[in-house]
Amino acid sequence: MTIVVEGNKITAVENGFSKAGAADRVIDLRANTVTPGWIDCHVHLEGETKKGGFADRFTKNIEDLAFESVPLAETTLMAGFTTVRDLGGSGANIALRNAINRGLVKGPRIYTAGKSIGTTGGHADPTNGYRRDLTEDPGPAEGVVNSKEDGVKAVRQRYKEGSDLIKITATGGVLSLAKNSQNPQFTEEEIKSIVATAKDYGFKVAAHAHGSEGMKRAIRAGVNSIEHGTFMDDEAIALFKEYGTWYVPTITAGKAVGDSAKIPGYYAAIVTPKALEVGPQIQNTFAKAYKAGVKIAFGTDAGVYKHGQNWMEFVYMTEAGMKPMEAIKCATVHAADLLGEKEKLGSIEPGKLADIVAVDGDPLKDTRVFGKVIFVMKDGVVYKLSKPQAKL
Repeated sequence: MTIVVEGNKITAVENGFSKAGAADRVIDLRANTVTPGWIDCHVHLEGETKKGGFADRFTKNIEDLAFESVPLAETTLMAGFTTVRDLGGSGANIALRNAINRGLVKGPRIYTAGKSIGTTGGHADPTNGYRRDLTEDPGPAEGVVNSKEDGVKAVRQRYKEGSDLIKITATGGVLSLAKNSQNPQFTEEEIKSIVATAKDYGFKVAAHAHGSEGMKRAIRAGVNSIEHGTFMDDEAIALFKEYGTWYVPTITAGKAVGDSAKIPGYYAAIVTPKALEVGPQIQNTFAKAYKAGVKIAFGTDAGVYKHGQNWMEFVYMTEAGMKPMEAIKCATVHAADLLGEKEKLGSIEPGKLADIVAVDGDPLKDTRVFGKVIFVMKDGVVYKLSKPQAKL
């Protein structure tokens, strides 16, 4: 096959090896496997896991996070991920998106939620774990809401700041300094108000959810995707299918936090038991959801583990019973659909943006080949070409 790229678009896909013009650049990938650029629907580019990392919340300014995000973004792109959803940070993720779009730094195309929206004491409350005189009531501007009216204001604030989508934390979480990873943290009516306002502003809504009750409330309220979904039950699976809600599993994050929790002092004491409980569950949940026919888009929660290892999700998905080709679709056409960008992303065909990746080997035979990326093109620009080129 020959892929013809002009500017930032794919203009033709031709059978055989077409004759190039005198002024054309030819990139020979005949010995490799070529796919559309991969899409990770759940990353956090502002930081990366490390032992004792909680202290960073008291010592780092937003400018520090912005500068530290730059190499993490480039690492992600070089791993073959040409597009990502950044699902929550300080707001530096918005600046990072803008810098990449302006060509100031290298990184994937970013769709960012800016700051996540949670409840007081919930998974997205930025003051969890602080001493009493520091645990102020942050309010909707900081993404902390406690009523339908607060939810409306928080969505509008994200719009004002330049977010691309909304992220809510519908249940407790693992790495927040609060004891419960599963409890529902919004009423269904609160989520409905957020979803309705988001729709007015052209936003899709992603919902972090481990526990089944909060998950079900979020699905019934109309969110577009559930992230993690750890303890989904049969009733939740039925709702996924009824409402057409996407599931973004993040198996890699589960594996990583489960492993890190076994290292003494890696996490705060209140976090460790949650990580040991939740981490090992996600791969089995994925297998159950996949076999039941739930719609799945690729997402890893990068940042909870080291950026650039996103490709391991392919391995874990196939270990749980998914065929490699279907896993590729989860990271391309399905992910583009979740983003609302299937007209320009997710496949190699004329008119689509020229996001193209090549790996050294056949990932349909060996999924670890996903970790051997030798070519990355995003928006028609070659960012990685790590093999000698033969002349045609």
